[in-house]
Amino acid sequence: MGNCFPKIGHKEKPETDGMGAKASKQKQNAKKSAASTAKDRLTESVLNKQTEDVNDLYTLGKVLGRGQFGITRLATDKKTGKDFACKSIAKRKLLSKEDVEDVRREVQIMHHLKGHDNIVTLVGAFEDKANVHLVMELCSGGELFDRIVARGHYTEKDAAALVRTIVSVVAHCHLLGVVHRDLKPENFLLSTKDDDAPLKATDFGLSVFYKPGEMFTDVVGSAYYVAPEVLKRRYGKEADIWSCGVILYILLSGVPPFWGETEQQIFDAVAKGHIDFKTDPWPNVSSEAKDAVRVMLQQDPKKRATANEILQHSWMRENGTASDRPLDNVIVKRMQGFLHMNKLKKEALKVMAAGMSPEEIAGLRSLFQSLDVDKSGTVTLDELREGLAKQGSPITQKEVEALMESIDVDATGSIDYDEFLAATMNMSQLQMEENMYRAFQHFDTDNSGTISQAELREALRRLPGDLDKNIDEILAEVDKDKNGEVDYEEFCEMMRGMQSSTIKRATTAYRKGAIM
Repeated sequence: MGNCFPKIGHKEKPETDGMGAKASKQKQNAKKSAASTAKDRLTESVLNKQTEDVNDLYTLGKVLGRGQFGITRLATDKKTGKDFACKSIAKRKLLSKEDVEDVRREVQIMHHLKGHDNIVTLVGAFEDKANVHLVMELCSGGELFDRIVARGHYTEKDAAALVRTIVSVVAHCHLLGVVHRDLKPENFLLSTKDDDAPLKATDFGLSVFYKPGEMFTDVVGSAYYVAPEVLKRRYGKEADIWSCGVILYILLSGVPPFWGETEQQIFDAVAKGHIDFKTDPWPNVSSEAKDAVRVMLQQDPKKRATANEILQHSWMRENGTASDRPLDNVIVKRMQGFLHMNKLKKEALKVMAAGMSPEEIAGLRSLFQSLDVDKSGTVTLDELREGLAKQGSPITQKEVEALMESIDVDATGSIDYDEFLAATMNMSQLQMEENMYRAFQHFDTDNSGTISQAELREALRRLPGDLDKNIDEILAEVDKDKNGEVDYEEFCEMMRGMQSSTIKRATTAYRKGAIM
């Protein structure tokens, strides 16, 4: 096993590494009139909306890191005292409309990927005259490779655990229609300095939304980790798997599989694809580990293992055993959860979805458009079935029909955009108290603090089915004190599936402030 790691694409990466982060894109933009363009950037809105001043909410402190487009600083919430990281992107350095779009898309994608334990959470995006500020959870444990070097002792089992986490992040991205395009060790941080701190993926600045079968042509990424098909300017999500294979090779040997003194020499080595398994320490590495590297560093992307297949690999499995069942498609899983909700909860989710900002639902909009093949604005049963099949979701015709019936709340025979959003929105949004309270107020039309049977009747009267039966079923499930109405705590318990006493403790302060 290799315990020493090269400084590749790392803190001391070569100045010639034009593939690093967004530098390659910037070079490809023909460097048009940088001074005048930069001036324009200062007046142009990047986020396309008014935001609060980040300095009103956070105290920005010491510099945590510097990048091509700005700096990352410690940000302390002025109300709670909790620490975050604030990535401030200088608008004057956004030299083209493509650079501006990259920032917008990064915000959209981070909202879209929220909820995964191994992805850094975006807390908020802000903009002022000079900068765009992305406030994220703080990862104080440092970079992955730094921790490995500091530990000294390292095993194949350790490598398998790390790559299993990295590939699970990639699987989550791919299932949600996102290609990362810049996977490398520097983009994986440890949340704390604890030995068992979780690994967190960060920096989605080069990530893009994709549809099944879509190909990309722009050359992006970091030289040591770039897939051969990227260099040929025709690639898809499989390029992320190649980057994972490079990371695994380095974790096992301490050196990259494709080496060169210059960027071009690295590219030439990538194109040839020769993998050295003969020199030290490879004779002492298990054949199973080598096979795991091979299936990821397959030159032909069509023959390369998928994220699911890698996680089922005998060497990669946790404790040597794993279910043969592929990972759940996160969108299908959300739909199946929607299947068992009562009609009030479904309507509440539609209210919440309608209140989401454009960047929060951009990813779901992209997914809806990929399913809506005929661009009619609705998804039919056939489109839903074929779309899920393209994503590799193991789902039967009967299950698809049940999903369709559940999501098609108004019984039109197809799923419209609002229905799709309600069924697939990220449940972590429910943790935001303002979303919960806004939905409750939508139904509590007389502002009495409860949803009466008359208000339930009005909210559900346009839906198909027996209205009286629907109301009786909702009250039987939600009305815990049996007074014939739904109060705010009962509403929250229904939405979150939490105990009423817990809800009361968590929401009392907010509710008082919102009502007064």
